[in-house]
Amino acid sequence: EVQLVESGGGLVQAGGSLRLSCAASGFTFGDYAIGWFRQVPGKEREGVSCISFSDGSTYYADSVKGRFTISSDNAKNTVYLQMNSLKPEDTAVYYCAARWGIATMKPLYDYWGQGTQVTVSS
Repeated sequence: EVQLVESGGGLVQAGGSLRLSCAASGFTFGDYAIGWFRQVPGKEREGVSCISFSDGSTYYADSVKGRFTISSDNAKNTVYLQMNSLKPEDTAVYYCAARWGIATMKPLYDYWGQGTQVTVSS
């Protein structure tokens, strides 16, 4: 059974940092892709960053380029999202998701975690 568990969310002041973790089980990264998404009430789920393990390619939303970094520890089957220089507009529930194949910034993933809240105060 595929499971994704996010952790690392919380409350931080603007300019601060958080590192989100996505612990995966039930599959190995191999030919999969992992995406990070975020959602605020009343808005569509937005792609933040994603990684294709087949070739190591990574993608970022323009709004987070230069501030967020996606990485992985394959031995731990865990993907991280390092978030620096956080802004109030980064406030959202953050989800990680998995799909077989190449990564996409669209929410076309087969498996989703439960989400973790990130709140950035001004």
